[in-house]
Amino acid sequence: MNSSRTAEEFGDLADKTNAEIVQLYYDWRQWALPKQLPPEGDWITWLLMGGRGSGKTRAGAEWVRTLAAKGIGPIALVGETMTEAVSIMVRGDSGILNTHPDEERPVLRGNSLRWPNGVEAMIMSASDPDRFRGPQFAAAWCDEIAKWPHGEEAWDQLQFGLRLGDRPQQLATTTPRPTRLVKRLLADPHAVVTRMRTEDNRAQLAPAFLEAVVARYRGTVLGRQELEGELIDDLPDALWQRGMFRPFTGGQLERIVVAVDPPVTGNARSDACGIVVAGRLGEGVAVLEDCTLKPAAPLAWARRAVAAFHAHDADAIVVEVNQGGDLVRSVIGQIDGNVPVREVRASRGKWLRAEPVAALYGRGLVSHAEGLSALEDEMCAFGPGGKSDGHSPDRVDALVWAVTELLLGEGRPRVRGL
Repeated sequence: MNSSRTAEEFGDLADKTNAEIVQLYYDWRQWALPKQLPPEGDWITWLLMGGRGSGKTRAGAEWVRTLAAKGIGPIALVGETMTEAVSIMVRGDSGILNTHPDEERPVLRGNSLRWPNGVEAMIMSASDPDRFRGPQFAAAWCDEIAKWPHGEEAWDQLQFGLRLGDRPQQLATTTPRPTRLVKRLLADPHAVVTRMRTEDNRAQLAPAFLEAVVARYRGTVLGRQELEGELIDDLPDALWQRGMFRPFTGGQLERIVVAVDPPVTGNARSDACGIVVAGRLGEGVAVLEDCTLKPAAPLAWARRAVAAFHAHDADAIVVEVNQGGDLVRSVIGQIDGNVPVREVRASRGKWLRAEPVAALYGRGLVSHAEGLSALEDEMCAFGPGGKSDGHSPDRVDALVWAVTELLLGEGRPRVRGL
């Protein structure tokens, strides 16, 4: 249970029947922390931001349980991926299936839940925003929205489907990160914000976690974000800060390139294939599009890169070939043998390669077209360890190759209009 309250506060359990104990166990309002209960008022969005282990998932699961008991549905259950949605939101220790007594528990079939009273929920992945086109919902629970790879696009598509019933509502639970979507919801007058700390839920956390993790990170910037649930706008040790991004407002582009950072393998568990399009703009660079692909089988990323090459009338595809130049050339050649390919090799670490590019941003020489929020989020999370929020910075790698080629390389510009 997610409360610091003890069983003694509810009387002597020895005097209660098994049925009474079970009823008490599943009486969420008796056990819940005040911040885990839905806020009062006529809200549309409830943004629940909290530290790790603060009880966000349990709050979301119990909110869905309450909706289903009232006959409110269908409900959208949206996670970063299908795997995380099922394993955390539905099957997890604090997930939906474990919050229900047997007689009320929904049945999981494929990607849907169905309650005994007929209410249904659809499990969805935020990684594929197009899947939101068509379905309609009366409510939605969206988990870890700060991790969604296409956050704003997925959220916007969900809004179009949230149109059933008298009062559609949505709950967004997340550990805070300064993504565009999180900032947008914080500024939304129709959203109610609740903040929770890991410490608030210490009664339900393992002592080893409190001693080893909480004690270690308490007071640090990472700890303020991951434990205290604070929104830290910029990581102090990141190469890029959000104030460095300038909007691209048009102009004469010279040389345009498509930069590709291919993954080592092309299976579902491999890194994404970073694909970024940029063009020379006077003394600077305009980043035009992020076409990054995951999963990224070789022919799939090659098609995406070649399509971007033609769509932007580019001059060349710049590809990192540390993992096999012959294979890279062969794959692109299978799609279009006439596309010019410029091979580059990484001789330094990711951080060292990125530093001169970040310096160009600091001088105001790089601008961004609209729709690059996923790239910008990865850039602002890119730290000295060469990772971005613990993951391979595939978009950043491609960006670095593109800007390096256009401003720090030896390519000759060719003037063109836009």
